[in-house]
Amino acid sequence: MSAKTSSGGEEEASGMRNETLGEAKRRQVIRVAYVIAALDLTLLFMQMGVMPYLAKSLGLDSVGFGYLQTIFGVLQLVGGYVFGRFADQFGARAALILSCASGSIFFLLMSLSTSIPLLFLSRLPGVFMHGIPGAQKVITDVTTPTQRAGALGKLGLCFGVGIIAGSAMGGVLSTKFGIYVPAYVGLVGSLINTVIAMVWIPSQTKPKSDHHTTEHSRSQSGSLFSIREILRLMKFPGVMEVFIVKVFAGLPIGLFMIMFSIISMDFFGLEAVQSGYLMSYFGVLQMVVQGLVVGKLASHCTEMTLLRLSVFVFAGVGLGMALMRTVWHYCIIAVPLVFAFSMLATITDSILTKAVPSSDTGAMLGICASVQPLTRTVGPTIGGVLYKQFGVSSFGYLQLMVNLGLFVYLLKSKIPLGEMKSQ
Repeated sequence: MSAKTSSGGEEEASGMRNETLGEAKRRQVIRVAYVIAALDLTLLFMQMGVMPYLAKSLGLDSVGFGYLQTIFGVLQLVGGYVFGRFADQFGARAALILSCASGSIFFLLMSLSTSIPLLFLSRLPGVFMHGIPGAQKVITDVTTPTQRAGALGKLGLCFGVGIIAGSAMGGVLSTKFGIYVPAYVGLVGSLINTVIAMVWIPSQTKPKSDHHTTEHSRSQSGSLFSIREILRLMKFPGVMEVFIVKVFAGLPIGLFMIMFSIISMDFFGLEAVQSGYLMSYFGVLQMVVQGLVVGKLASHCTEMTLLRLSVFVFAGVGLGMALMRTVWHYCIIAVPLVFAFSMLATITDSILTKAVPSSDTGAMLGICASVQPLTRTVGPTIGGVLYKQFGVSSFGYLQLMVNLGLFVYLLKSKIPLGEMKSQ
């Protein structure tokens, strides 16, 4: 398909988006998606802050807690793509309802976890808890390609709200009212999210021209999990190259963040309260960067330029991490770190959803959402070895080398980003 034909087809589909929902309705749906994402992340960070204390109160040691985290990571890893395929086949609204309902079951089981087996059982609904990919799917369906990067970028504001509010709520509720109270609050919050998705997200968010492609996608493969389908998506022009950059550019810093609870105590000498302040600082940075920087840059620069910029900044962050000695150094490094992390996530998601047919955007977002669970699954082992054998600076040097290699690769390669969605 020629670029001209692709562009014309995309413009026609964009017009039908506005015809299907209307501009005012489209903006309302996007705002509702932000609300659902913000509440979902708040509840997620709330339970993350409480979970170590709940596990300890039940007699689970550090090794057992590691197994608990690994199980959750594996479930999220497997469920990410399945959730995306579900969204493609049954719609973004059904997928969001599934995610919120799974969250309700998750918190219900957590509130009933009076023994270690029940605590492990409570992790199972995590396989379908994908509020952010669900919100991304809604936004992808109702936005045009030129609007997409900015709209997806604003989800970072929800991430900042989740870090700040969730961390604070978890600590306050568990300390003042009991260790199980955050689970009760999470249950109520997830039920509210479910109702919001049912009432305010329309049953059909795709443009009319895409309806037949959804039906074709259903008949193409009845299975929600298919290796063949994943390989098919990776064969679209530019998808494999951009996905490789997405995975490896943030991998070293992902390993560092997994080990951060230990590093903050051993290397920086922080107490629990001080670590909480540091997380809040990250949340504020995330909100500022996503709200004021990413969207503006996305509207003025090409996606390839921003992709190269994020990788280059990541390389500089690696050098800073290799040389840092105090928590104040880390606070300074955190500014470009959050910028690069936010820009990379937003731009790669935008590129990848444009590079595949509209009937496959959910599956593509699901694959993207599996990157972090993959890091959480393998991270404790790899990160532990790096930290124990080579120290904190090893994360920085690895970050520097990997991203310098990726930056050279992006400069020399001709990744086709001009492809529009086509069937």
